[in-house]
Amino acid sequence: MVAICMALANGVLHGQDGQSSNVPPKAKDPQTAAGPAEAANYETKVAAAREQAILLHRVYSATLDVLHHRYFRRDGSVLPARAMEDVFEEMVSSSGTYANWISVNTKAMNIDHEPSTDFEKKAAEEISTGKEAYELAGKAVYRRATAIPLRSSCVGCHTKMFSTGPTSPRFAALVITIHLDLDKK
Repeated sequence: MVAICMALANGVLHGQDGQSSNVPPKAKDPQTAAGPAEAANYETKVAAAREQAILLHRVYSATLDVLHHRYFRRDGSVLPARAMEDVFEEMVSSSGTYANWISVNTKAMNIDHEPSTDFEKKAAEEISTGKEAYELAGKAVYRRATAIPLRSSCVGCHTKMFSTGPTSPRFAALVITIHLDLDKK
């Protein structure tokens, strides 16, 4: 089931734990909100962000599958996950949502996919135990990491270090970051 971690602590948001971010904080901390209306607005925004992240995960995951099955050939064509990063960049500029890959229980194929923030490390840990997703709502940002199962055709490239195939399921994760935009009602 989904591991839900609603934390409002400093230093755990994307871009606030020493990592650069395309998602600058904009809104006031709900913990110091003026009253129940602002707290309710925060909860509404978190729920909407969760639904948006779930939908984006479905779209990105389906696109990745289509790219793998219809277009990826082992003859040097662009890797599907790399092609998806171009889609992620386009989404940042068009919608303000931020997405990135992280390695969960395989060696990262790209150094940029190594879990680097506290959130990403915790998400990789949770997903590697079999949880489908891990989420965190911070001051002004909602983050959700969801498992991307590596199928048999994926495992061959992602686990070259094994002489025989891995005996347990292997995963990557898709991390989606959404602004809560608390100034809007």
